[in-house]
Amino acid sequence: MPSVNLFGWKGKLLLSTLLLSAVIFDLAYCEKDPQGQRKAKPRKTKPGKSTTKGPRAVTAKTKATPAAQGQTFITQVLNKGKFKKVGETVTVQTGDTLELRCRGKPVQWSVPSYLEEEDEGRLGIVQHERYGALTLVNTTGADTGEYTCYPMLCEDTDCRKEYNKAVKVFVFFPDPRELFVPSSEYYEVIQLRTNWPTVLPCQVTSPDAKVTLHREYPPVEVAVDGREISFNVMKGFTIHRPRPHHAGALYCMASLGNLRQSSTKYMLIYVNYPMAPPAPVIQASSTSLAVGENLRVSCSVLGEQDVVVEFSWEYPGQQIGRPQYTQESVSPVGGGAARQQSQSVLLVDEVRDVDQGTYTCTAQNLQGAKSVSTTVKVVPKSKPKKP
Repeated sequence: MPSVNLFGWKGKLLLSTLLLSAVIFDLAYCEKDPQGQRKAKPRKTKPGKSTTKGPRAVTAKTKATPAAQGQTFITQVLNKGKFKKVGETVTVQTGDTLELRCRGKPVQWSVPSYLEEEDEGRLGIVQHERYGALTLVNTTGADTGEYTCYPMLCEDTDCRKEYNKAVKVFVFFPDPRELFVPSSEYYEVIQLRTNWPTVLPCQVTSPDAKVTLHREYPPVEVAVDGREISFNVMKGFTIHRPRPHHAGALYCMASLGNLRQSSTKYMLIYVNYPMAPPAPVIQASSTSLAVGENLRVSCSVLGEQDVVVEFSWEYPGQQIGRPQYTQESVSPVGGGAARQQSQSVLLVDEVRDVDQGTYTCTAQNLQGAKSVSTTVKVVPKSKPKKP
């Protein structure tokens, strides 16, 4: 009977068991990180929730930012479902439909004043989920003007325009019979103010029209050099620094092809507009008077020549109906610059106890008003000494 090497068979079985245990140990060891900690499976968290544990955990609320909402822009809807992002201007043939879309929720539209006053149902504005839509049908040259989209910032039910994010497009509606946007006024009076530019809104319906500026009397074309006077097809003519010689009756002339037309006439009136509100100075003839004495309270303003200053008074005697007596004057002031002094003097004859109190003078010009005050005390009349 052959002999069996039990030790060899048992040894091989033992060796196999030891090798299998080593493999299992290595696999378990590989599941640990370098610090000996077992890796945890990634845990899914709900949006806006913090994964921090413990009592100091904070919930982070997500809030849409302007960058996330995207930049506001206007798109024109063309025929056959095509879309075009508009630039500074757009030209639409009269009779065609204008359809604009403005990205944002919500938005608000501003249209030419002519359309705001019209009530024919040609203008439609609808707010969709992600954009606002403006539609204008049966268009005419009178619809030419600026169309503006304002994104709205809303908190609960309170919404306000974000003016700094407004987007604009100027839309021309060329009219083969009308080069200028129609106006109901034959004459339009415009003030020429010394301290800011003046615009003559000679608004044309076509960007291709050639526009010139003319004086009615003497009949002459006004030079437009781009510095003193400039022209912009969307605004008209701008007089950047108005002067007295710019005053008078002016009008615009437009030509396109064989068509030539004149605009509304503009009557320009020069006004020496003040640079700032007045700075009055008040002074009483005396701050303490005896009963029966006369009081003079003067209020004076040093300002620019030919600038009208109006004065008004408040004084204690008004409460009992004491009438107001004032003397007003204007006198030139010497020096290099043309200056003048405007003055108002309040006269109170034979003061009484009721005239004691505060006297206030308010000086006003086209730029604003300012008030100054002084206090007057009335004391009993001294008795004559006995001889």
